[in-house]
Amino acid sequence: MSARSFVVTGGGRGIGRAIVERLVGVRDTVVVLDNDAEAFGWVAGHPGGERIIPVIGDATDQVVAESAGEIATAAAPLSGWVNNAAVFPAAWLHETSARAVSELIRRNLDLTLTGCAAALRWFLDGGGAIVNISSHQAQRAVRGALPYSTAKSAIEGLTRALAVDYGAHGVRANALALGSVATERSAAHLRGLSEADRLDFEREIRLLQPIGRMGSPVEVAEVVAFLLSDAAGFLNGAIIPVDGGRSAVGRDPEEVAARDPEAAGRVS
Repeated sequence: MSARSFVVTGGGRGIGRAIVERLVGVRDTVVVLDNDAEAFGWVAGHPGGERIIPVIGDATDQVVAESAGEIATAAAPLSGWVNNAAVFPAAWLHETSARAVSELIRRNLDLTLTGCAAALRWFLDGGGAIVNISSHQAQRAVRGALPYSTAKSAIEGLTRALAVDYGAHGVRANALALGSVATERSAAHLRGLSEADRLDFEREIRLLQPIGRMGSPVEVAEVVAFLLSDAAGFLNGAIIPVDGGRSAVGRDPEEVAARDPEAAGRVS
């Protein structure tokens, strides 16, 4: 197979970094668009570091996004684009103006929308695959995260619309709806918890995700790599849950009572 190139946004840390390391392989080039220059300290020591090209900038800026695509194309034919960059704003609509909440929603949505628009510049002629990173929160909101949940719902709608509008051009668009994945961000959260709260967190993860644990960035990266490969050539417009079964489980108070007889009076 001849060498290919990819663009990954938000690829300096966490899930994005795992995606970059999976895609670079032994011959391919990955251009990584990230706004944090300090996130690239690991690249120099990576075995494929000469084929990992950082672009420091704002992924919502179409000029910057298209520049990343140009750099990738100069290295090898551009085959895939992964929109992983995200922000995690928290806001309550009764405390924050509608305009301010709208801006928070746009910030997340535009990170993906801009990448998709840039990718189409190359993919309309020769085809290609787009993978958008979404979240279980697109379908099951978490309290206090209205802007994030709303943006992720829009990203899933965008993914389906892209599949319909551009499938005939050889462009495939799919999204991953992630459950809780262990990253630096989640590790920092856990370090800030007391021992009791940490145990409660781990118990809740076991209840929410039937596989019994958080996912790993590497597991997400493997699914991304598959979606960008020819093996996924008939997958288009799919929203794939990568969540350890979180989207399938239904919490049942009777089950709680069965496990904990002392709780029976509380749930009856």
